[in-house]
Amino acid sequence: MIQTLFGSLDEEKKPSFIDRMKQAVTRTRENLTERIEQVVSIGKDIDRSTLDDLEATLIGADLGTTTTHEVLEKLRDKADRKQIKDVEELKRLLKEELLAILTSTPARPVTRVDGAPEVILVVGVNGTGKTTTIGKLAQVFRSQGKTVLMCAADTFRAAAIEQLEIWGQRTGTEVVKTKAGGDPSAVLFDALQKANARKTDYVIVDTAGRLHTKQNLMQELEKMKRTAQRIIPGSPHETLLVMDATTGQNGLQQARQFTQSAGVTGIVLTKLDGTAKGGVVVAISRELGLPVRFVGVGEKAGDLLPFDAKEFVDSLFA
Repeated sequence: MIQTLFGSLDEEKKPSFIDRMKQAVTRTRENLTERIEQVVSIGKDIDRSTLDDLEATLIGADLGTTTTHEVLEKLRDKADRKQIKDVEELKRLLKEELLAILTSTPARPVTRVDGAPEVILVVGVNGTGKTTTIGKLAQVFRSQGKTVLMCAADTFRAAAIEQLEIWGQRTGTEVVKTKAGGDPSAVLFDALQKANARKTDYVIVDTAGRLHTKQNLMQELEKMKRTAQRIIPGSPHETLLVMDATTGQNGLQQARQFTQSAGVTGIVLTKLDGTAKGGVVVAISRELGLPVRFVGVGEKAGDLLPFDAKEFVDSLFA
């Protein structure tokens, strides 16, 4: 299951893993560090006024107003007691608070039936990198020696099927598909039957990012979940929501709609390397109460990293 995979990757991290995370959040880190040092000039006492000036910096990094207010309220108490001596101490305390938020959202346990494939439903609006993420996720699993089947159930867009086929060729992963406009639940049925017969480890399912109405989309997702449960009881075992880090708080609004209707269990945050507002990771954990599973840090097949809260926070202040 995904948690097991995380464990094995943690044990076998390449030396460049933390460096890749640092590189991905370069724009966010530079923006955050520069502004903190502007707010806390040399020799200046760190008091409530200083922290008030810091508020815009944290909101600018897309932590969101709710998360920012919570973090600063805790720091204000320390400032009142003269416990923040300099800018380095302020950064250390900020790191502690952000890490506490990220680690307060535990990964939800995945219940699997031994011998049955793990079914991962991938949802999200068009343009977030959903289909690309599925291809990268297949690459992650295959690099661990797992067998994978991709299901092209976004039949609403012919381009989505074609894109998934390209990723299938890149990663050596079979794609189960139907014609554009076909029944998504029918192609899912075929994929799960095939995976069951082959004892495949993972089935990763692409879904529509939009239909004619939001209500239609959520009804279609619900139908697919019922189909999956009939063939493999307890599935889908994971429903991952793909979010685009560059959309910031707007993406958070979209995420709320999916989490309310689609039973999302985790987040994949794409394009983290393309934004100066990587603080949205913290806002997601705090406001959605969902763990971030993976982050996308580039366009290549290997540019999907399992999310590690400590390494992310360390990278922001490195």
